[in-house]
This record gives sequence, C-alpha cells and structure tokens, in this order.
Amino acid sequence: MLVIRPIEARDYEALYQCAVESGHGFTSLPVDEDLLHRRIERAEEAFAKNQIAQPGEEGYLFVMEDTGSGEIVGVSGIEGAVGLSNAFYHYHLGKVVHHSTKHNVYNALQTLTLCNDYTGVSELCTLFLREPLRQGRNGRVLSKFRLLFMAQFRERFAKQVIAEMRGISDEDGRSPFWAWLEKHFFTMDFPSADYLTGIGEKTFIAELMPRFPIYVNMLDKAAQEVVGKVHHNTLPALKLLQSEGFRFRGYVDIFDAGPTVEAEVSQLRTIRNSRIVTVRIGQPEVSENVLICNSKLKDFRACQADVNLCGDDVVLTQQQADALLVKAGDQVRIAPL
Repeated sequence: MLVIRPIEARDYEALYQCAVESGHGFTSLPVDEDLLHRRIERAEEAFAKNQIAQPGEEGYLFVMEDTGSGEIVGVSGIEGAVGLSNAFYHYHLGKVVHHSTKHNVYNALQTLTLCNDYTGVSELCTLFLREPLRQGRNGRVLSKFRLLFMAQFRERFAKQVIAEMRGISDEDGRSPFWAWLEKHFFTMDFPSADYLTGIGEKTFIAELMPRFPIYVNMLDKAAQEVVGKVHHNTLPALKLLQSEGFRFRGYVDIFDAGPTVEAEVSQLRTIRNSRIVTVRIGQPEVSENVLICNSKLKDFRACQADVNLCGDDVVLTQQQADALLVKAGDQVRIAPL
C-alpha cells in the first residue's frame, strides 16, 4: 500500500536518490547534502508547529512510502509563503505597442519584465515520483493529496497558490532560453545557475539579471520558441493542475522560461469537493476510489483507497485505518479521484 506521510530524518538517503534521479532543471531538489538535510529539518520544524497565526516560510515536505517494503517512491512539497525573506523572481510577459498614425506603423511587441509579483503566495513544489511507480493513479495521488492537506490546515496557507513548471532543456541541462541570457548577461551555464538557486544562493540574480524589460523578438529563435513552454516530462503534471483550476497568467521562470500557473486556493476542484466524514471499520460492500487523509498534522497520512461512503460515514478496512492512523469514530477528509 502506498501512503504519504511527512518526511523524517531517516528518509535522507531516499531523498538524495530522488534528487539524483530528478535531473537538471528540478531546482527544488538539488544534489546537495547540506541543503537536503536542511530541507528535512525545516519540514520537521514546520510539522511540529501546532499553532500558525498566518502563512509563513514553513516548508512542508512529504514522502510516498510503500508500506510493504518500506521503500520511498516519491516526494512532494508545499511552501507556506514564498519570498518573505529571500526575493522570489519571475519574468512577466507583457506587451508594448509602438504606433505611429502618421506613418501607418503599428507593432505590438511582447516583453519580459523581472518582477516579484508572487511574494507571499503559497507554492506547490518538489513533486517527483520515481520511474517504476509512474503508473495508475500514483502521480495523481502524489500531487492532489497536497490540496487535501491545504484544505485541512487552511490557516497555514495563503489565498493564492502557484506551481512552477519545468521549462525546456535537453538531457545535458542546456536551456535555449538561458543560453541567450548567458551569452549577453552571464558567464554561467544553466545547470550552475539552477543549482545556485536551488541551494538558496540568489544574490547573483539581482546583481546580473537585466533590470529593464527584454523584448522577446530580440531573443534568438531557439529562445523565443521555449518561452512559456513546459518540459515534456512535466506535461502530465501541468495537465493535472489545469484540471484543478490552475491557469497560466504570463509568468515564466527566469532561467528556463517554463510557465508558472496560479489559482485561488478556495476554487481548486479537489478542495471544493472535499468533505469531512466519520470512520467506520468493516468491509466495504460498494467500493468508491477516493483520496483520503487523516486530520493530524505531525502524524499526517494520506492515500487512495476503495471505500464505502454511507452519508457522513466512510467504511474502511482495518488495514486502511491502520495505514491512516485512525480508528472508528475518527474524522477523515475525502475527495473524489
């Protein structure tokens, strides 16, 4: 059975392996021992905070575990609020018009402007499922359970949430968009810049990034073609978020120009369709496949399960109840898959 739970110190080796397998362009999982240890410690601190007055810089990191083998098969995270102490950069796609009535000239041109518009919003991040488990609904569960967590602990998150999608780069980590920036503004390749951002070294962005809007038509053809485009491996994740209500509003990553999508938390489909029900133990007669989580914080558990819904009750097998750390009479949150 695959169960999602908060990450713990004992999961370090598995997290490191996920970082290695995730490859170039996966900024939130750099192959850096100190950073990965700090991410685990930061997550443990976040789950240990019983009271939160308002969304802050808590980072919630989860793992998907095979309860039979104990193997960690995936990782997924949520940031409470981004950019509160370190600047959070994006390029925003805008438009300027060069118009001369006298000479009958009208040119509408796209621009890229460096901004910090998403400061303070929550972020879905660090979604990675290992190759052998990319089947069935596992990827869907590893992404969507975060929305149940946000619904259950609403006070810990902002009204708006974003997700950064990996942009286009090749197997060696070369990004056409970054290649243009590197040529004109940096002497640093894409994997190096991506790695520095992943470990929190972002001062070079403010120091070296162009401060004025960039005309998109001034980019070389290869760079123009990838602005707002998603890496083929990330396309399923993007489609899943779009089905929840996430939309692209013209913000792209400053390194690979991958799209960032956004949504109002209260309007996300899984959150709107989730509800609290009471646990009964038994053998479900009529099975319905749902996403389900308990109401605990530090001992949070989530999974997909075939259950029997009876009004405001849900019938779980003893195995399902044990996996979720609940007993008869406890409340759980469910949403359709």
